Amino acid sequence: MTSPFVIAKTADGKELAFLPALANRHGLITGATGTGKTVTLQVLADNFSRLGVPVFLADVKGDLSGLSAAGSMSPKLRDRLAANGLEEPAWNANPTVFWDVLSHHGFPVRATISDLGPLLLSRLFGLNPTQQGVLAMVFKIADDNGLLLLDLKDLRTMLQYVGDNARQFTTNYGNVSAASVGAIQRALLEIEQQGGEKFFGEPMLDVDDLLQTDRNGHGMVNILAADELIRSPKLYSTFLLWMLSELFEHLPEVGDPEKPTLVFFFDEAHLLFTDAPAALVEKIEQVVRLIRSKGVGVYFVTQSPSDIPDTVLGQLGNRVQHALRAFTPRDQKAVKTAADTLRPNPKLDVGSAITELAVGEALVSLLDAKGSPTVTERAWIVPPASQIGPITDAQRDAIQKQATAIYGHYAQTVDRESAYEKLQARAGAGLPAEGQSAKVGTGSTITDALSSILLGTTGPRGGHHDGLVQSAAKSAARSVGSGLGRAILRGALGSILGGTTTRSRR
Repeated sequence: MTSPFVIAKTADGKELAFLPALANRHGLITGATGTGKTVTLQVLADNFSRLGVPVFLADVKGDLSGLSAAGSMSPKLRDRLAANGLEEPAWNANPTVFWDVLSHHGFPVRATISDLGPLLLSRLFGLNPTQQGVLAMVFKIADDNGLLLLDLKDLRTMLQYVGDNARQFTTNYGNVSAASVGAIQRALLEIEQQGGEKFFGEPMLDVDDLLQTDRNGHGMVNILAADELIRSPKLYSTFLLWMLSELFEHLPEVGDPEKPTLVFFFDEAHLLFTDAPAALVEKIEQVVRLIRSKGVGVYFVTQSPSDIPDTVLGQLGNRVQHALRAFTPRDQKAVKTAADTLRPNPKLDVGSAITELAVGEALVSLLDAKGSPTVTERAWIVPPASQIGPITDAQRDAIQKQATAIYGHYAQTVDRESAYEKLQARAGAGLPAEGQSAKVGTGSTITDALSSILLGTTGPRGGHHDGLVQSAAKSAARSVGSGLGRAILRGALGSILGGTTTRSRR
């Protein structure tokens, strides 16, 4: 069994140890701004990496890049260690790779429109139920016609196509509201202006690239540069939810391993649930509950436990509560909520202690060997082995260059044939919609079989087989489905039908 590691120490010298075998029972790190949440996250990331566990986290303040450099002693830190009876850590840098949805400070992270699906996109676009229904209809029409939705121009063209041909779809799919199509188009434009066009496309992130270890067996620390992305909170939260869904869909069942497969940190977790529809919150709760069996530990980092819905909060076993301030009635309610979510300690007034904690001090309740929360202890968080604070741009560039051999293929955008190209070709050639026959000069009909031979075919999940006219090889589709159905299967948070799916992976 993997040895536990110490994350905090009480004033009387008791060490509070974290059990790696229970890391997939998830956790919560809370506290007001400036009370030490980031350092706690860094301590956990250091120890997981040392144990060979990959980590993914979002750097919303720009100071977690220090995980890639070894820490060092300073006079202030030496005084703090002496005052609180803490030992000097074994300074160490973590193997690190930087990612960035906006492609400014790390390898690009992309997803396809099809893979997100209508539910997550509806949340991203801020759509009402009627508009969400129209978007789901657009996805269904695209699926039924073998039209891949990979990037924003594919979705924009598909929306225009459905809007212009609304009457022909009414019988099979229902009414298409022009007003709803227009609202979706406007929302799409807004997301595009926020940098969304850089997120949607290919090559799409392969989650296997998040599960790497270095030559010493240390887990890779994947840092998402989110200091700019956080300015678009819906894009930020949608991206993280999509990634969690991808992990859930991709990873095999492992039960309760001696250490987690991956630890995933959601910083600014309140953004995940702000204005989220009930259906999405239900799916998040479902994925958080079930992903434990995939060996993934999910840790939410936010100011108060009240930021997390009760259905999700109940799944979070490991708790670290930093200080909260009770200046207003709302603050006082948040303090009470935080105190009520921690296991009582007869020797400690948890409610009062929350408002008295110093920076770097916390109330800690971890899971014991039986999976039960330990009584809450007031303790000092140990210092991380890596550098507290950001590294320089030159250091970041050097780290990225070292990782280019493994992750460099993400740097080049791939734009293969999809809905935009196919619909543009049909419009240019005067061809009818997919499924309708086309008349040639002699009055004969080009059958589906002849069309397949000449122009190639598109499988039910996007796999394209070249015809005689198309000699250039196309990149293979990510998944290939049965010829009997045309629905493109999506992740647990992106499915049209709302159920989880199983996909074959490339």
